[in-house]
Amino acid sequence: MHKRTMIVALVFLLCSSLGLAACSGGNGGNAKVKIGEVTRSIFYAPQYVALSQGFFADEGLDVELQTTAGGDKTMTALLSGVIDVALVGSETSVYVYQQGSEDPVINFAQLTQTDGTFLVSRTPDDDFQWDDLRGSTFLGQRKGGMPQMAGEFTLRKHGIDPQQDLNLIQNVDFANISSAFASGTGEYVQLFEPEASIFEKEGRGYVLASFGVESGRLPYTVFMTKQSYMQKNKEVVQKFTNAVHKAQLWVDANSPEKIADAILPYFKDADKDIVLRVVKRYKDQGSYAADPVLDEEEWANLMAVMSGAGELKQEVPIDRIVDNSFAKEAKEKVKP
Repeated sequence: MHKRTMIVALVFLLCSSLGLAACSGGNGGNAKVKIGEVTRSIFYAPQYVALSQGFFADEGLDVELQTTAGGDKTMTALLSGVIDVALVGSETSVYVYQQGSEDPVINFAQLTQTDGTFLVSRTPDDDFQWDDLRGSTFLGQRKGGMPQMAGEFTLRKHGIDPQQDLNLIQNVDFANISSAFASGTGEYVQLFEPEASIFEKEGRGYVLASFGVESGRLPYTVFMTKQSYMQKNKEVVQKFTNAVHKAQLWVDANSPEKIADAILPYFKDADKDIVLRVVKRYKDQGSYAADPVLDEEEWANLMAVMSGAGELKQEVPIDRIVDNSFAKEAKEKVKP
C-alpha cells in the first residue's frame, strides 16, 4: 500500500479500535499536551532538553510524551485525536494535504533542519568519492520517508541514479536496517544515529559522509498539529513553541557534554559515550534548528527533494500548511 493511502487506512483502523470518543478531537484547550514522537532519537535532543530542564513546565504546560513508532502511525494518532502534537517529518503533512483533508495538519515549530542519516561502509575509505558507490549493493531507507528522499536527492546531486547505478535495497523495515547490515546485507548503508556511531566504535562500519550536510537545510522534523486544534488552543500552541525555542537556545549555548547529560534520562540503556558522540556530530553539522521558524528556502528544498523522489503531486505553497506566527512570536519573546 502506498504511503499516502496508508495514512487514511490507518486512521480508520485506529478509530475503529479505540472508539469514537478517542477520535473526537483534541484536549479541549487544557494545559495538558500529548506529544507523539515518530521515534526516540538523540536527533531530537532539544525536545528532551525542553522536558528535562523544565521549559514546558515553566510555560504552564503538562506535557506527556509517547513514541508512536513510524510516520504513518504518528500521523494516524494525530489525525484521530490520540495525540495533540506530532513530532515527525514535514513530508507527512504534505501527504495529508495532498489527500484533500478538510482539517489539514499545520507545521508550527521546526526542531531539526537537516537530514540525520550517514553513509556507512563496511571498510574504511580515506579517499571516498561518491562514484565509488556505482555498481555496489546499497541498503537504503524506506521509500516515501524523508531519509530515503534526502538520500536519493544527494545521490542524484552527485550524478548517481539510485535505481540504475546501484543494487538498491529498500524492503527492510526501518527498525531492522542496522541489524540487516550487521548480518551481511549490503556494502554500504544509510544509517541514523546512534547506529552509525555504534558501528564505528565496534569497528564494524565507517562513516564516510553525511546526507544531512549533502542534502542541505530542510524542515526535517517539525512539531505539527491539526488546524482545528490550533484554532481552539492558540495560547497552548504559543506556550509550547516558547518552550521549544528556550530549549533550542539552551542547546546552542551549551556543550555537547552538558546536552548529553540533560537528555540521558530519556536514553537509560544507552552508552553515555555514544550519546555524547552523537550529540556532538549533530551539533557540529548544524542539525539542531537554532529557532522554530520554518523558512521559505527550507520549504523550497523540501519540495525539490520530494519532487525528485516522485512523491509530490504538485508543489504545496508554504502558507497552506505552515504557520510561522507562533515561532516568530517565540523569537521575539524568548531571548538568550
